[in-house]
Amino acid sequence: MRKESPPVAEPTNVAAQEGEGSPFGAILDQVVTLVIAITIALAIRHFLVEPFRIPSGSMFPTLLIGDHLFVNKVAYGSKVPFTDWRLPSYREPQRGDVVVFEVARPGNRMGGRDIKPVDLAPEDAPREDFVKRLVGMPGDRVAWRGGRVYINDVPLAIQSLNSQFVDESGVAFDVSWEDLGDCRHAILDDPRPRRALESRLDRGTWVVEPGRYFMMGDNRDNSNDSRGWGTVRLEEMKGPAFILYWSWDVNGNMLSFFNPVNWFQAEKRWDRVFQRVRCKEKFAG
Repeated sequence: MRKESPPVAEPTNVAAQEGEGSPFGAILDQVVTLVIAITIALAIRHFLVEPFRIPSGSMFPTLLIGDHLFVNKVAYGSKVPFTDWRLPSYREPQRGDVVVFEVARPGNRMGGRDIKPVDLAPEDAPREDFVKRLVGMPGDRVAWRGGRVYINDVPLAIQSLNSQFVDESGVAFDVSWEDLGDCRHAILDDPRPRRALESRLDRGTWVVEPGRYFMMGDNRDNSNDSRGWGTVRLEEMKGPAFILYWSWDVNGNMLSFFNPVNWFQAEKRWDRVFQRVRCKEKFAG
């Protein structure tokens, strides 16, 4: 009696089987990939670096309208979402830091919005990001007299650069270096009559409370800062600005970045791209 050979299995095309999937499975894979990418991007934005756009001239000449910069969220300790907790920092805020922070914008009787420190405003008040230079540390006595900053009754050293900065409206400002502790940075002096400026900005001497910081713009005569609305807590500080990643002559929201007209018509400031936001070496004398 002849034995029959066992049936031979047909070779399986593994590659073909792997390529055969349901449309739902392919869509699910794409959705999962997208969710993971968005989660990573949001985590980087919240814990590591966050982009910020300069919308005003209060930090002329250091920062220009249309500058786009990154904020170092790690330096002062990133905030844990939905809490007041902060992760460990690697340094404290320092005099001279250019800081991005939050202020509150509660409504007023005139139909506009005031500016207040977040902790001194109603909880439901909208918030807005500001960028200024850290001038006064906790316990400092800060004054603004005759166009100069006084820290603990000592005027900050100023050295003229014998140059001018012209803003978007055509006003020419004198440019000077200022020594703010160990930080040397540029400031502007408004050529318009000093008396009118002093009446608006000179409000005596401020004593910075413990745990708070005094902020001022480098465009000293044209900055809405701690002289007008008060000091800032560490809790509202997002971090120090550290590098410009883009700069152009456009004053608009983030959607303007995706407007093709701007890419063709707007002036690009290529020399500012990847420029670090930091103090200069302190001058002698």
